[in-house]
Amino acid sequence: MLRLRTSAAIAALALSASAAAAQDSPTLSAEQSEEYGQYIVGPHSEPVYLFTTDMQGNGGEPTISCTSEECLDAWPLVTTNSEVTVGPELDPSLAGTFSYEGQTVVTYNGWPLYNFMRDETGQTPQGQDIHSFGGEWYLVGPQGEQIEEESTE
Repeated sequence: MLRLRTSAAIAALALSASAAAAQDSPTLSAEQSEEYGQYIVGPHSEPVYLFTTDMQGNGGEPTISCTSEECLDAWPLVTTNSEVTVGPELDPSLAGTFSYEGQTVVTYNGWPLYNFMRDETGQTPQGQDIHSFGGEWYLVGPQGEQIEEESTE
């Protein structure tokens, strides 16, 4: 019985340590590129996008229009199992979540956030200004606006 309690206690400590380590890394932060300037990335440093046919949730709950399996396979929603945290370049008051089909979806400036299946961490974003599924996909800037043009820096 004592051995079982000790094993359970060790397992609980390991889970707490891994959860604490995960919380050290912000859910959303910003990266810089010559091509697009500063844009938001998710918890695994992958670029995040907004979809122009979604309804921005300023003062209310956002509406997702990318609902088909095909759309969500290409553009998976950014979800979380904990509180949204942001890096120093971002405004914490613009970060939020809402519930969608049993998932907690991450938002910024009221926009539901998506990843793009062709993006790879550390590489140039591949989903910028793509026209598909009846709308347009754009990177999100630190102020919560869509990035429409290449950077002039």
